Amino acid sequence: MLKTAFNHYINNFRGFTREIWILTVVTFINRAGTMVLPFLSKYLKEELHFDYVQIGWILVAFGLGSMLGSWLGGKLSDKIGFYKVMIFSLFTSGISLFLVQYITTFWALCGAMFVLMTIADMFRPAMFVSLGAYAKPENRTRALSLVRLAVNLGFAAGPALGGLIIMGIGYSGLFWVDGASCIISILIFALLVKEKKKVIQNDQSQHSIETKSVFHDKIFWVFLFVSFVTAMIFFQLFTTLPLYHDEKFGLTELQTGLLMTLNGLIIFALEMPTVGFLDRKGIPKIKIIIWGSFIMAISFYILLLNVWVGILVISMIFISIGEILAFPFSNAFALSRAPKGQEGRYMALYTMSFSLAHIVSSKVGFEIIDRMGYQTNWFFMASIGIIATACCFWIKKALIDEKL
Repeated sequence: MLKTAFNHYINNFRGFTREIWILTVVTFINRAGTMVLPFLSKYLKEELHFDYVQIGWILVAFGLGSMLGSWLGGKLSDKIGFYKVMIFSLFTSGISLFLVQYITTFWALCGAMFVLMTIADMFRPAMFVSLGAYAKPENRTRALSLVRLAVNLGFAAGPALGGLIIMGIGYSGLFWVDGASCIISILIFALLVKEKKKVIQNDQSQHSIETKSVFHDKIFWVFLFVSFVTAMIFFQLFTTLPLYHDEKFGLTELQTGLLMTLNGLIIFALEMPTVGFLDRKGIPKIKIIIWGSFIMAISFYILLLNVWVGILVISMIFISIGEILAFPFSNAFALSRAPKGQEGRYMALYTMSFSLAHIVSSKVGFEIIDRMGYQTNWFFMASIGIIATACCFWIKKALIDEKL
């Protein structure tokens, strides 16, 4: 019985090209070293002594840089190719991370975060386009999930190790490790993977959008709103929740890191089998995204029951399940929606929705907390998640009408 279950699990990892596996390993190395982001709000509050409003503005600069970087990355991927964009982005952002730790004043840090994220987030749309080039068409959703698995497995190791580094040698160690992981991972990629032109065959009929600009694809824009809202909810995990752990329940950096590790371990154990199963069943992506958005909203309603520290664990489990259902199929939906030659633009807008979510999530979250407290923020985040779920039902109907 156990052997059969293990074989079923392993079968989800078969059929990928060599390049996809190298990209997965590179992603894991990079993400395992990503320690600045999970502790950024704590670093700004406790080490640099900024108030909530200043932290919110620094994270706005972080998000604006991310938006610009996502747009540039998509545009340049269509113009000069994803390969060059990926190498430039990770190598340069690694060097930038070494330098940004020495910047401690408010306005300088706003500028530094903007520049850092402009460079760093050129990588994301380029990486999504690379999956279209290196993955077999029938494996594209699973390839997206495999890379996401590497991201989450890296996050499972990164925050816990980051908590130990902070307690041992301080926050500066995070910047050194994060920067080094960027440089090491992209050097491995450049040495082992050769540049390949994009070859993407869409798995969806393009009769209605082949000749359209992305700006006329109404379904895609409503989908971007859904992606924005689910990302906005999810980013609370890295902005307001770490401070809530400390201020409400007195958790240490290590305990906060372990909670984030739980998220990574759930993703590692369940995402590939879940995606593989749902892919084999041929369930429409939008139906799965509906469930993901709804469960993620519920995870924040659960936080309203703040009388017991175990609620943090239960909420994290729900966030993780929502993430498993929403994000890999959102990635695949966005890529499948793109006409040939416009993959970079579509994935740029998709990643920009996450960047905008990062801006709004941190700014709105901290403003609500500052004025009305954590409980109001959790209720607000959960409620907009229900609105996103309702939008998914509209998309489902519109897709049916499009095929008629």
